[in-house]
Amino acid sequence: MSWNLILPLIIIVAMFWFMSRQQKKQREQQQTMQNSLQKGSEVVTIGGLHAVVDSVDNAAKTVDLDAEGVILTFELSAIRTIKNPVAPVADKPTVDDLKPAETVEETEKITDDTDKPSDSK
Repeated sequence: MSWNLILPLIIIVAMFWFMSRQQKKQREQQQTMQNSLQKGSEVVTIGGLHAVVDSVDNAAKTVDLDAEGVILTFELSAIRTIKNPVAPVADKPTVDDLKPAETVEETEKITDDTDKPSDSK
């Protein structure tokens, strides 16, 4: 075969390979962003709506957004960007974590009659 036929085919195959690679990276970035959505995150939809995430349903792939008191349901793919991602919430302390102190300090006792409330009737 001649180079006149092989060279354009190689260029076309290389273009398709680079384009599919770029699309794969964009899909992975979009998936990572969607998985990081949490309640309280500020987002912008593909329609330009600025709102706060109220809840995320990964099973149904939907997200409820609070736009100034109005709750709207969108597909996860409708989220364009996350403006202010919320840091993951640390585990809240349980009752076992809130144990009383081992030593109890003595409190000051009232010994003077002037410190007591008066019973004037």
